[in-house]
Amino acid sequence: MFATLSDRLADTFKNLRGKGRLSEADIDATAREIRIALLEADVALPVVKEFVAAVKERARGEEVSQALNPAQQVVKIVNEELVNILGGETRRLRYAKSGPTVIMLAGLQGAGKTTLAAKLALWLKEQGRSPMLVAADLQRPNAVNQLQVNGERVGVTVFAPEPGNGVGDPVAVSRAAIEEAKRTLHDTVIVDTAGRLGVDAELMQQAADIRDAVQPDEVLFVVDAMIGQDAVITAQAFLDGVGYDGVVLTKLDGDARGGAALSIASITGKPVMFASNGEKMTDFDLFHPDRMASRILDMGDVMTLIEQAEKTFDAEQAAKAAAKLTGEGGEFTLDDFLEQMQQVRKLGSMSKIMGMLPGMGQFRDQLENFDEREIDRIQAIIQSMTPAERANPKMIDGSRRARIAKGSGRQVSDVNQLVDRFFEARKMMQSFAKGGGIPGMPGMPGMPGMGGKRSKAKQAPKKGKGKRVSGNPAKAAQQAAAQKDKAASAGANPFGNPGGAEPVDYEKAAAALDLPKDFSKFLK
Repeated sequence: MFATLSDRLADTFKNLRGKGRLSEADIDATAREIRIALLEADVALPVVKEFVAAVKERARGEEVSQALNPAQQVVKIVNEELVNILGGETRRLRYAKSGPTVIMLAGLQGAGKTTLAAKLALWLKEQGRSPMLVAADLQRPNAVNQLQVNGERVGVTVFAPEPGNGVGDPVAVSRAAIEEAKRTLHDTVIVDTAGRLGVDAELMQQAADIRDAVQPDEVLFVVDAMIGQDAVITAQAFLDGVGYDGVVLTKLDGDARGGAALSIASITGKPVMFASNGEKMTDFDLFHPDRMASRILDMGDVMTLIEQAEKTFDAEQAAKAAAKLTGEGGEFTLDDFLEQMQQVRKLGSMSKIMGMLPGMGQFRDQLENFDEREIDRIQAIIQSMTPAERANPKMIDGSRRARIAKGSGRQVSDVNQLVDRFFEARKMMQSFAKGGGIPGMPGMPGMPGMGGKRSKAKQAPKKGKGKRVSGNPAKAAQQAAAQKDKAASAGANPFGNPGGAEPVDYEKAAAALDLPKDFSKFLK
């Protein structure tokens, strides 16, 4: 969504690197580039003016002029101002103190209200709530049927007493839904209202009548993030005609420039509360302004990635895999590798997951061209192996690899690559699990010669240099005899001469060792 804006801002900040001090010309040039980037992203002009003015004012202040790295300070300022125009802090739902919490959805036709109603219901269900969907969109063909199908998909009750398709009174249905929710002990009611192809008086009046009938705790305006400047106009019209408490952005996974998301919160004063960024029912979550700003500036969104992983991963399976990597739960096999890969797939597409990591904007083309079917091919190869082969890939010889390739519809080279990658990945994961760091990475703890410190218990004893033996046979024999005498005395008494034995003649021993000419003075 914000690819164009991210790329332009990244190019702008590159020009500031390496400068120990920013001149007035540098600040003006940076502000000009930021203004162009925002306008190209379809951000509303009033928002652009306000944003650029705030950045320029702060860039001229002490926080930049006295900073050790002015370029990083400018990036920090831009990040903070992006968070401000996106709404500042994360806005969460307000729940009713008594009775069911009523959430009303409003917006234009085609914004995705009906699908979003089911997504919101599933999200509330995961939060421990008991939601009920209300089919109050009785104008659009098959809107009621669509809500019933989506409700069944997410396992949520749908209240639909009227067939729709132009039949029924949406205000009466909404009023009856509140009584039904109280009777069936549902604590949250989501009312899906009708939309139009454009803002008109009839639409506004119907939405206002439903609002007055159900007295919602939250009115959410659903807007398609891909419609550009029209999103701002529509948002203002609904605010004046119906009023709402928050905004929900849909289709954030599209390829539009995304200026609507940066404009609505600033112009209307209403926060963006939720965002939908995919076709799956689980592609829905709270909108975090700070995380969205980080994504735009290519700083990643690691917190969202961690939260998704916590919801998706099986903790018991992860613990077993970790135990195997440390050697306490057996050997990490291809079966375990396949299980881990399947868990990662539950997070969504690999390109979306990788896009949440910092600095991945420079690899956007590679991520967009990533073939998701590659994981299916790897799975086919692993599942074409016998259980014994998956447990011990070292036993797979040339003929077996040819058989596996034929069974999975792949080439023998693909099988070879998979097995080689598995051993490399297992070695690296074991190094991580045991705290050894990454092989070959400088400064990682536990790696010899990498600058990291090791505990005394793990330090290998240093080997002393070997004894130098003279090339002269006579001297070599003298050295061997002296070494033999020394070993005998050490075996009897480690603190000196053996008990009752005659004292050692050190001068004679020194002569036998053929020491340097003036070295004898150090033996006295």
